Amino acid sequence: MTILIGYVPTPVGEAALEAGLAEAAARGDDVIIINSPRRGATVDADLVDETTAAELVARATAAGVTARVDHTTHGADIVETFEALVDSTGARLIVIGLRRRSPVGKALLGSDAQRILLDARVPVLAVKPTA
Repeated sequence: MTILIGYVPTPVGEAALEAGLAEAAARGDDVIIINSPRRGATVDADLVDETTAAELVARATAAGVTARVDHTTHGADIVETFEALVDSTGARLIVIGLRRRSPVGKALLGSDAQRILLDARVPVLAVKPTA
């Protein structure tokens, strides 16, 4: 089976990666590390380069997990990207990181994490970085 891990190179992304790799190792699952740029973006600070992607795969391998990094571009809605990958891979778990946001920020801007939690057709493990 497969676990999808949402990853950006931040403490939130690192928390998701560590939790996802631990879950995959415990379950004997493979992982797909999702690092998805927005379609049409000329610069995306959250997109990892090939060297970093190889390091992520090496970290998974060291944890006893088979992994690959997916850079599938997404439109305005990253949630659709996760849903499509759940459908195409048969993933049984999504792991995402959560960052602290004010209630006003959530109300004005919405939350991709919240939508993934509410709309996903498979269980979602949401983690926060330790601090």
